[in-house]
Amino acid sequence: LQPGAVLTRVASSHLRVGTFQFFAARGEVDKLQILTAYALNRHDPDLASAGNPALALLRAVGQRQASLIARWMAVGFVHGVMNTDNMTISGETIDYGPCAFLDTYDPRTVFSSIDQQGRYAYANQPGIARWNLARLAEALLPLIDADEARAIDLATVEIDAFIGWYQTAFLARMGEKLGLAGAADTVLVDDLFAAMAGQGVDFTRFFRLLAAAPQDAGAAGALFSDPSAFTDWLPGWRALSPDPDAMNQANPLYIPRNHLVEAALEAATAGDLAPFETLLGVVSHPFTPQPGRDAFAIGAPSGFGPYRTFCGT
Repeated sequence: LQPGAVLTRVASSHLRVGTFQFFAARGEVDKLQILTAYALNRHDPDLASAGNPALALLRAVGQRQASLIARWMAVGFVHGVMNTDNMTISGETIDYGPCAFLDTYDPRTVFSSIDQQGRYAYANQPGIARWNLARLAEALLPLIDADEARAIDLATVEIDAFIGWYQTAFLARMGEKLGLAGAADTVLVDDLFAAMAGQGVDFTRFFRLLAAAPQDAGAAGALFSDPSAFTDWLPGWRALSPDPDAMNQANPLYIPRNHLVEAALEAATAGDLAPFETLLGVVSHPFTPQPGRDAFAIGAPSGFGPYRTFCGT
């Protein structure tokens, strides 16, 4: 026998895109109507009396998901299994068993053992969220308009708006990470990520060390195998007068690093919960330096190798 546990999910609801697809696939428009009314009353009561409630729900879900994915991307979080049954109407993160955080920045990063094609890679997450939103739109078409062609036209406007919603949210998060008074400029962000690509840069550590870079960029630059592109990027950023204190409030010092998670799991399997409890305590205060916890702020040892995660763990 193996020891077990009961895990309880907590969310404002467990309605997902897949919930709507279920009734749509069965052609149960009456139940789809009931579900939509319930979702609006629970999550968007101010939209329940909208002229087109189903379309209003589609827009609200898209905007919430755009904001959520922007927050994932800003901290280097890879969900791992973004199917429609794991996309909530509430805009919360659920069903992320094979998730992990980036160590080295690589937009192609995949952790889930079942994602052989990289569908849910780090850089693909905004596009997958938009794809999921399109599936919600398909399910809602009979409620958006009785004329299917008109319903498709109306829904397509919302789906096409998703990337703009996401970009606005992401640039706002990047403005915070870069210590700017407002949203970051697209070119500034794109150039930074281009400089980081292929350089073996520790994603979390870099942004934390960048807070010192208005005066001294040595520590941040040392993370690059070739810092020349980063050095070229620096003057434009420095000219914007970044706020180091604000950066330290936006960039975590501690995340649940993959090698530490594995060590905690291994110890817990052997009956020792102390490493798990310590790790949980550290990451519960991610922005605040904690004496004696330097090992929790650095990447995996060189022998750790490629990391893979599995559904159900």
